[in-house]
Amino acid sequence: MTEVQVAREKLLQDFNDVVADTEQLLKSVSSAGGEKTQALRASVEQNLKLAKERLQQIERAAVDRSRMAAKATDEYVHMHPWQSIAIAAGAGATVGIVLGLLLNRR
Repeated sequence: MTEVQVAREKLLQDFNDVVADTEQLLKSVSSAGGEKTQALRASVEQNLKLAKERLQQIERAAVDRSRMAAKATDEYVHMHPWQSIAIAAGAGATVGIVLGLLLNRR
Protein backbone atom coordinates (compact mmCIF):
# COMPACT_ATOMS: atom_id res chain seq x y z
CA MET A 1 0.00 0.00 0.00
CA THR A 2 1.45 3.39 -0.94
CA GLU A 3 1.90 6.29 1.42
CA VAL A 4 -0.99 8.17 -0.19
CA GLN A 5 -3.31 5.18 0.11
CA VAL A 6 -2.39 4.74 3.78
CA ALA A 7 -3.02 8.43 4.40
CA ARG A 8 -6.34 8.23 2.55
CA GLU A 9 -7.44 5.25 4.66
CA LYS A 10 -6.42 7.05 7.86
CA LEU A 11 -8.34 10.15 6.74
CA LEU A 12 -11.48 8.11 6.12
CA GLN A 13 -11.11 6.50 9.54
CA ASP A 14 -10.66 9.94 11.14
CA PHE A 15 -13.82 11.24 9.45
CA ASN A 16 -15.73 8.16 10.57
CA ASP A 17 -14.53 8.78 14.12
CA VAL A 18 -15.68 12.40 13.91
CA VAL A 19 -19.12 11.34 12.69
CA ALA A 20 -19.44 8.71 15.42
CA ASP A 21 -18.36 11.16 18.12
CA THR A 22 -20.75 13.79 16.81
CA GLU A 23 -23.64 11.32 16.92
CA GLN A 24 -22.68 10.39 20.45
CA LEU A 25 -22.48 14.05 21.41
CA LEU A 26 -25.92 14.79 20.01
CA LYS A 27 -27.44 11.82 21.85
CA SER A 28 -25.84 12.70 25.14
CA VAL A 29 -26.51 16.46 25.08
CA SER A 30 -30.08 15.96 26.20
CA SER A 31 -29.39 13.19 28.71
CA ALA A 32 -25.90 13.81 30.10
CA GLY A 33 -24.46 16.39 32.38
CA GLY A 34 -22.01 19.08 31.39
CA GLU A 35 -18.82 17.11 32.14
CA LYS A 36 -19.57 14.24 29.75
CA THR A 37 -20.67 16.66 27.05
CA GLN A 38 -17.43 18.64 27.37
CA ALA A 39 -15.36 15.44 27.08
CA LEU A 40 -17.22 14.34 23.94
CA ARG A 41 -16.94 17.81 22.42
CA ALA A 42 -13.17 17.80 23.03
CA SER A 43 -12.93 14.37 21.41
CA VAL A 44 -14.87 15.56 18.36
CA GLU A 45 -12.67 18.64 18.04
CA GLN A 46 -9.50 16.53 18.31
CA ASN A 47 -10.68 14.05 15.68
CA LEU A 48 -11.66 16.89 13.34
CA LYS A 49 -8.24 18.47 13.79
CA LEU A 50 -6.53 15.15 12.99
CA ALA A 51 -8.72 14.67 9.92
CA LYS A 52 -7.83 18.14 8.63
CA GLU A 53 -4.13 17.44 9.15
CA ARG A 54 -4.39 14.16 7.23
CA LEU A 55 -6.22 15.90 4.39
CA GLN A 56 -3.45 18.51 4.21
CA GLN A 57 -0.83 15.73 4.11
CA ILE A 58 -2.64 14.03 1.24
CA GLU A 59 -2.92 17.33 -0.60
CA ARG A 60 0.80 18.06 -0.16
CA ALA A 61 1.71 14.57 -1.36
CA ALA A 62 -0.48 14.95 -4.44
CA VAL A 63 0.99 18.35 -5.25
CA ASP A 64 4.54 17.03 -4.81
CA ARG A 65 3.87 14.05 -7.06
CA SER A 66 2.26 16.27 -9.69
CA ARG A 67 5.27 18.57 -9.67
CA MET A 68 7.66 15.63 -9.98
CA ALA A 69 5.65 14.20 -12.88
CA ALA A 70 5.56 17.58 -14.63
CA LYS A 71 9.30 18.02 -14.17
CA ALA A 72 10.04 14.51 -15.47
CA THR A 73 7.78 15.11 -18.48
CA ASP A 74 9.45 18.45 -19.20
CA GLU A 75 12.90 16.86 -19.01
CA TYR A 76 11.85 14.01 -21.31
CA VAL A 77 10.38 16.40 -23.88
CA HIS A 78 13.57 18.48 -23.88
CA MET A 79 15.79 15.41 -24.21
CA HIS A 80 13.60 13.65 -26.83
CA PRO A 81 11.71 16.35 -28.78
CA TRP A 82 11.00 14.28 -31.91
CA GLN A 83 9.76 11.27 -29.98
CA SER A 84 7.51 13.59 -27.97
CA ILE A 85 6.09 15.07 -31.16
CA ALA A 86 5.48 11.57 -32.54
CA ILE A 87 3.76 10.45 -29.35
CA ALA A 88 1.54 13.54 -29.29
CA ALA A 89 0.67 13.11 -32.99
CA GLY A 90 -0.13 9.44 -32.46
CA ALA A 91 -2.34 10.19 -29.46
CA GLY A 92 -4.10 12.95 -31.41
CA ALA A 93 -4.68 10.67 -34.40
CA THR A 94 -6.02 7.92 -32.16
CA VAL A 95 -8.44 10.28 -30.44
CA GLY A 96 -9.51 11.67 -33.82
CA ILE A 97 -10.18 8.20 -35.23
CA VAL A 98 -12.15 7.13 -32.16
CA LEU A 99 -14.23 10.32 -32.22
CA GLY A 100 -14.80 9.94 -35.95
CA LEU A 101 -16.02 6.38 -35.51
CA LEU A 102 -18.30 7.37 -32.65
CA LEU A 103 -19.79 10.26 -34.59
CA ASN A 104 -20.35 8.07 -37.69
CA ARG A 105 -22.39 5.59 -35.64
CA ARG A 106 -25.17 8.13 -35.28
